[in-house]
Amino acid sequence: MTAQIIDGNQLSQQLRADVAKRAAALTAKGKQPGLAVILVGEDPASQVYVRNKVKACEDNGLYSLLEKYDAELSEADLLTRIADLNNDSKIHGILVQMPLPKHIDPTKVIEAISPRKDVDGYSVLSAGELLTGLGGFRPCTPYGCMKLIESTGVSLKGKHAVVIGRSNTVGKPMALLLLQANATVTICHSGTPDLGYHTRQADVVVAATGRRNTLTADMVKPGAVVIDVGINRDDNGKLCGDVDFHAIKEVAGHITPVPGGVGPMTITMLLVNTIEAAEREL
Repeated sequence: MTAQIIDGNQLSQQLRADVAKRAAALTAKGKQPGLAVILVGEDPASQVYVRNKVKACEDNGLYSLLEKYDAELSEADLLTRIADLNNDSKIHGILVQMPLPKHIDPTKVIEAISPRKDVDGYSVLSAGELLTGLGGFRPCTPYGCMKLIESTGVSLKGKHAVVIGRSNTVGKPMALLLLQANATVTICHSGTPDLGYHTRQADVVVAATGRRNTLTADMVKPGAVVIDVGINRDDNGKLCGDVDFHAIKEVAGHITPVPGGVGPMTITMLLVNTIEAAEREL
């Protein structure tokens, strides 16, 4: 059996077409959705991510405000700027690109963003709303993973899902979203003694560790859905994920590639959250 490849690029295009339609409808009512993106410092990867986010906004009818600051920007000045954007009626979402320079506390920055503009879904309030099933913003990467699973047609009700990773940005919210979809969820991590014992029972595996070959073919239940969140480099410098893709695709039922799987969905769900933020203000 060879797994069906879950095409994140194709699904992303479909969702962005809907974003563009909703953005046009809002703009016609005089409320063009707006996203502010703040970049502090010269981190090369962050510059690429920010550029892609701004382009995605422009390509789909959203207003984008990009602000770049030197790494010496003070924490106080950044917090003041966020406060100004909280009160800017043209801005519906605020994103501060991580990582930040060491002298700036990322928790203070995240918590300074208004909950109604926290389109990254990283604040304590957003996390609490996700935990309790309220209508807060879902973190973009787990939200995108759920859309990828949904696209397979596999119902999560009664299924066993294993999440490998316990980060606040992916692992924990991913588990909560799977619970909301009526899956039975196991969270594994670096302290789990026998990872394969758990993953071999799983109908769905989401790997989010940042380590190559965390999941190998002998650890996968035949026919399982495998979602690879990782971004790594192999020995030849080629992009790869957390799972042994070429071996696992001969066992799994569905699998995401790297690149072209989860990656395109993260920015797409940022656009979806920004549209939702604007729609809530109508």
